[in-house]
Amino acid sequence: MIQIAIMGLGTVGTGVAKVVAENAKQIERKLGEPLQVKAILVRHFKDGPYRQLMTDDFKKIEEDDDIRVVVETIGGVEAAYEYTKRALMVGKHVVTANKQLVAEHGCELLELARKKNVNYLFEASVGGGIPILHPLTQCMAANRIDEVYGILNGTTNYILTRMVRTGAFFSDALREAQAKGYAEADPTADVEGIDAGRKICILADLAFGHQVDPANVPMEGITKLSLRDVKIAQRAGYRIKLLGRAVRLPGGGRTAYVAPHLISEDNPISGVEDVFNAIMVKGNATGEVMFYGKGAGELPTASACVADVMECLQASPKREEIGWSSETAGFEDPLELHTRYYFRIEGSLTDAAMAFGQVEVLSEDGETAFLTDRISGQDAMQQSKFLNVLACMRVLA
Repeated sequence: MIQIAIMGLGTVGTGVAKVVAENAKQIERKLGEPLQVKAILVRHFKDGPYRQLMTDDFKKIEEDDDIRVVVETIGGVEAAYEYTKRALMVGKHVVTANKQLVAEHGCELLELARKKNVNYLFEASVGGGIPILHPLTQCMAANRIDEVYGILNGTTNYILTRMVRTGAFFSDALREAQAKGYAEADPTADVEGIDAGRKICILADLAFGHQVDPANVPMEGITKLSLRDVKIAQRAGYRIKLLGRAVRLPGGGRTAYVAPHLISEDNPISGVEDVFNAIMVKGNATGEVMFYGKGAGELPTASACVADVMECLQASPKREEIGWSSETAGFEDPLELHTRYYFRIEGSLTDAAMAFGQVEVLSEDGETAFLTDRISGQDAMQQSKFLNVLACMRVLA
C-alpha cells in the first residue's frame, strides 16, 4: 500500500481524493500496488466523506515515514511554500497545482528536491488537465523552443466567448461566469491577467531555461476591453483572445507578457471558446504544436496531479531532472517585439496615416479603427502619443 497526503481540501484537493478513489483499479494496475490517501491537511474540520483523514497539524504528515508523496493544493505562497520545503527536506516527493508558488519559487524548490533526491512536479500548474510541461521538456527536448503562447485562463476566454456570441458587455459576461462558477467572487487574478501571467512565467522558465521573475512580466487583462472592438475585430475576420506569450528574441534575449490580441480566424487558437485553454509551442524542428483541453476544474486538474504522483512513484529513484537556471539576465521589455498593432482612435484616417503611414482600415464611423504594419511596441507608443487613442492591442502574426 502506497500512502500519500493532500494539503488543502478545496476544489483541486477534493478532486485528487476523488480520482484516487474512483480510479483505484487503474492506478493499482500501473503502480503494482494500491494508492491510498492517508491524511488531508485542513484549516478547519468539516463533516463529509474525508472527515476521518483530516488533520490541522502538518507535523503528522511531515513525520510520517509511510507518506511518500505530498500533494499541495493550498494555493498562495506563504503556508504552501513553508510546507513544501519541509516535505522536501524530509525526503518526500511533492506534487502541486500552485502556479503562483512555482512561478515565484519553483527554481529554488526544484534545486532543493534535487539535493534531497526526490521530485517536485507541477504539471497541473499550467493548463489544468492539459499535458504541456512534460511534452515541452521531454517530447520536444530535441528542439530549440522559440515561442510559447496561448489561452491560459478559462474564465477570461469564457467572458470573451460570450461577448462574441451574444454581444454581452464585459460586466454582464463576468456576472454570468460568476453565476456558473467559472469566476471567483473576486475575479481580479483572472480578468487582470495575473493568473495567465504566472502560467506564462512557468512556461518561459522551462522553454528557455532561465528564471523569469513575474514582477518583470507585464500583465494586462480584459477589463478595459470594449464590445465595440470585439465587433470590429469579428467583422474584419479576427477574434480577440487574452494571450500569454513567451518569445525568444533574435539577439538571444527573451521576453514574456500577457495582453489581449487580435488573432486571425485562420489560426486554430482563434476558435478555442468557453472555458477551454490552448497552448501553442513553436520549436525550430517541429514548427507549431498545439495543446488543447479544459484548463481548469476539479477533475481535469486533479487528474494531472495524480499523474504526477504516479510518475514520482514509478521513477527509480526519481525522474529525469527538470528545472532552469536562477539567472535572470537577458530578459527584455516586450515592447522590443515587432508586430502589427490595432488602434481605435477618435479621429480620421488622415490622422492615422500621418502617425503610421500606410495602415489597414477596419472601421470608419466617427472613430477610426486600423491595423499598422509590423513595428516595435516602442515605436507604436511613440507614434500614437499625439492621437486620441481609444483602444490599442497587438495582432498575433
